[in-house]
Amino acid sequence: MAGLIERRTLLTGAAATGAAAAIGIGRARAAAPMKIGFVYVGPVGDLGWSYQHDVARKTLQEKYGDKIATQFVENVAEGPDAERVIRELAKVNAMVFATSFGFMNPTERVAKQFPKVKFEQATGYKTRPNMAEYNARFYEGRAVCGTMAGMLSKAGVAGYVASFPIPEVVMGINAFTLAARKVNPNFKTKVIWANTWFDPGRESDAAKSLIDQGADILAQHTDSPAVMQTAEARGVLAFGQSSDMRRFGPKAQVTSIVDNWAPYYILRTQQALDGTWKTDDVWWGIKEGMVELAPYGPAVTDKVRAAADEVKAGIVSGKIHPFTGPIKDQKGNLKLAAGAVMPDADLLKINWYVEGVQA
Repeated sequence: MAGLIERRTLLTGAAATGAAAAIGIGRARAAAPMKIGFVYVGPVGDLGWSYQHDVARKTLQEKYGDKIATQFVENVAEGPDAERVIRELAKVNAMVFATSFGFMNPTERVAKQFPKVKFEQATGYKTRPNMAEYNARFYEGRAVCGTMAGMLSKAGVAGYVASFPIPEVVMGINAFTLAARKVNPNFKTKVIWANTWFDPGRESDAAKSLIDQGADILAQHTDSPAVMQTAEARGVLAFGQSSDMRRFGPKAQVTSIVDNWAPYYILRTQQALDGTWKTDDVWWGIKEGMVELAPYGPAVTDKVRAAADEVKAGIVSGKIHPFTGPIKDQKGNLKLAAGAVMPDADLLKINWYVEGVQA
């Protein structure tokens, strides 16, 4: 299986027992490590989504040492092959982390077949007694980025390279645009759908097209640093995705949304080791540390920094919710009344764009 790393072999089995008996010493057999498998939709070298999940896996392995043994499979397509890979992992692991929305249904099917295995599925919405869901409130980070974009864009036009039109991605586009339009009511977000999570060439082409359409600041919900690299080459600003991408755009990067999965992985692994693991459905954000913002880039003025920090602090304190009305859709129809906050249930199934989005 591709990507198997950091396994440790302990002295067990008949040979060890025989050796102990031969010298007349009764030794307690060392406990076998708890095995944990990870499934990634992209390569660990994408320097975005899958990369950050693997950073967390390495942190987990380092913390628990010989108590656990982790393995991963990368580049797993969100289709029939995902179910096969997840099933193979379930055969040899006590716990499986399936780290993409498109793995939800395959994970559910496999979880029914392996009731003793604990499954953790990222960014979905289905749970079972042995299958939990975990998600990050990426839209909170998008709201901070949108605030900065509204202040920094001279054209009042952002380009957004998006992956697939699932609620998580649409939610981010909307949060970004709502925040930008609070600064500049005429702000527009132009979206190009790449229809892939990871394809540097396609992402770069989309970024170039958006710049040619008048965007002077870029955002992305794809996983490679190609958008950031394009922004750097073309002299526009950009926001990174999932990890700090400033090395690919030292002048271009305004900030990056950074996914920090390690605390959650450590918590759930400890619960599994303790025998206290139960299914759950969590949605953590900036307050819990699952969503972070990378250090601000050189284009960020003191005024922009102060505004971004104010939004971030407001989200943490609960004084600011990025989806607070009034909110209108693309056609100008009122979707949320003034002062109302969109419930999580509605956010998790959002399939429409707010005013200002061109997609």
